[in-house]
Amino acid sequence: MPTVDDVLEQVGEFGWFQKQAFLLLCLISAALAPIYVGIVFLGFTPDHRCRSPGVAELSQRCGWSLAEELNYTVPGPGDDAFLRQCRQYEVDWNQSALDCVDPLSSLASDRSHLPLVPCQHGWVYDTPGSSIVTEFNLVCADAWKVDLFQSCVNLGFFLGSLGVGYVADRFGRKLCLLMTTAVMSVSGVLMAVAPDYTSMLLCRLLQGVVSKGSWVSGYTLITEFVGSAYRRTAAILYQVAFTVGLVGLTGVAYAIPYWRWLQLAVTLPTFFFLLYYWCLPESPRWLLSQKKNAQAVKIMDHIAQKNGKLPPADLKVRDPRKGFLSLFACAVLYQGLIMHMGATSEDLYMDFFYSALVEFPAAFIILVTIDRVGRIYPMAVSFLVAGVSCLIMILISHELHWLSVTLACLGRMGTTIVLQMVCLVNAELYPTFIRNLGVMVCSALCDLGGIFTPFLVFRLMEVWQALPLILFGVLGLTAGAMTLLLPETKGAVFLVMLRVGGHGPHRLKGHTLYLKVLEILTNTHTHTHTHTFKNRVSL
Repeated sequence: MPTVDDVLEQVGEFGWFQKQAFLLLCLISAALAPIYVGIVFLGFTPDHRCRSPGVAELSQRCGWSLAEELNYTVPGPGDDAFLRQCRQYEVDWNQSALDCVDPLSSLASDRSHLPLVPCQHGWVYDTPGSSIVTEFNLVCADAWKVDLFQSCVNLGFFLGSLGVGYVADRFGRKLCLLMTTAVMSVSGVLMAVAPDYTSMLLCRLLQGVVSKGSWVSGYTLITEFVGSAYRRTAAILYQVAFTVGLVGLTGVAYAIPYWRWLQLAVTLPTFFFLLYYWCLPESPRWLLSQKKNAQAVKIMDHIAQKNGKLPPADLKVRDPRKGFLSLFACAVLYQGLIMHMGATSEDLYMDFFYSALVEFPAAFIILVTIDRVGRIYPMAVSFLVAGVSCLIMILISHELHWLSVTLACLGRMGTTIVLQMVCLVNAELYPTFIRNLGVMVCSALCDLGGIFTPFLVFRLMEVWQALPLILFGVLGLTAGAMTLLLPETKGAVFLVMLRVGGHGPHRLKGHTLYLKVLEILTNTHTHTHTHTFKNRVSL
């Protein structure tokens, strides 16, 4: 009995149809970048100081330069960011007794004796544009709200993983893709026009719930459209499209430094993805798993016609799968390095651009090594490189900022290799009827780390700027060492059939099957990391 891959060899493994579908789906992959790491530009925190009524008038009357105004009116030494940004002198700057030369000397011989109070009238931000920080004053006592903003995205990823994965496996990849894309687009626009922080946060959470589901649905579709000879290449290049989105985001953010317009600029084009209803068919693998053979035959005929091949004679096929469950600690390292770079950057746009570029050679390394060396050693080495890079960055002085950026890029490349390899091999693990759910479960475990990462980065930096790097370094080294304990699965074939209580998949329907599969996936991830099923699924 032929497999689906055998039929794809007949109708074309990567012909015109697959190339067209691949390019269309890559746009969805690129569209996730502004949602996943857009906090770097949307939540940019510029230099700021308390707004004091009367200071502007006094500065204009005395003809002060900006440096003189800051020296005379802003408390704290130059290296005390908290006093400089979050405290002000309890002084009436409108009183006429103030002199233009050291005006506070008439009130106290030592200005350190003057009382300080929290900012009473908002802040002045040294930036030509705007961000959610400058508009909603998310600084000082409210700085944690920026962390919460990014955590809500990852919380949305986590909450949406199981539900969206079930929808894709129960009702089809195409329906799930269109539904999540529509919600993602609408919630993105609503976020851009949100009148307050709370409503913006809810829109961001909703966007997180559906956006990763859209990405995974596209990923699953392209891996099920192409033949086995091209599957890994297509899967890796689909993730490279995400990197292209990162590079494009840098240029768009530089051209549009106002967060509401930037949000609209990266959201409005996603409405065009709804046209995929007419451009992309349903996955024939999924149709076969749902016993919809007539529709699968029709789509295979369409693929054969597009590719200039003969249509298949029979689609009663089986679908053996290979599999490997791997680590997810790279999610914390990946997001953490991006946020730390954004918080310490001297040139935000160029540093982000350079760090995004290193993801291209990461994809090339995977293509070269995955079938020659295997999975375990490249992943372990990548973890170790990321961890060592973070620890070395602690020793670099501020004057050698270029060296810190280079090491951050090296660590970013290591985490990218692991992240892309995890996505690739997990798509190979599961049978068709739970593939989307299985990949989303893996994603959910990664998102748990992403929920806490913003708080780890920004709050630890308040204690010591290098403290997050120590955490990342230890995490990378530990994860690399633990990866070496896992068995290698290069060349192994995993024949999969889920049997629960002696019943085959055909005996379990609806929510019962969903819960049983979820139980098996959870136990597999938690206890074994690598699991072989002895039987096979016949589609």
